[in-house]
Amino acid sequence: MKLLLKIFRNGLGAIIAFFSWIIPVGKTKRSHEAQKEVDKKTQNLELYQFFGCPFCIKVRRVIRKLGLKIVVRNAQTAGTYREELLKKGGKIQVPCLKITTDNKITWLYESAEIIVYLEKRFR
Repeated sequence: MKLLLKIFRNGLGAIIAFFSWIIPVGKTKRSHEAQKEVDKKTQNLELYQFFGCPFCIKVRRVIRKLGLKIVVRNAQTAGTYREELLKKGGKIQVPCLKITTDNKITWLYESAEIIVYLEKRFR
């Protein structure tokens, strides 16, 4: 039963991700210089996510809309990123935005909070 539910959830997630990919978003327009500055500011951001998670898809659409170059980490399967999310972030919950400033790391959970942070900082 668990396996069947997992297959259903992953399949549905893949369908949602596909439609999200083909439906265009209105991208933010910036000058070349302004985009370079935004790219520089996003170097300290990493998004931990699952591919088919609807909340992760929502955050990725905003990232695409804002034209941000944020490193995406797949935390769905066992491995380095999932372990890092648990050990350093405190829980395996996605989406999670890792924000590194100077020597301080902040783990921002909840898609709505991540979206507010990104829109305030990069709009």
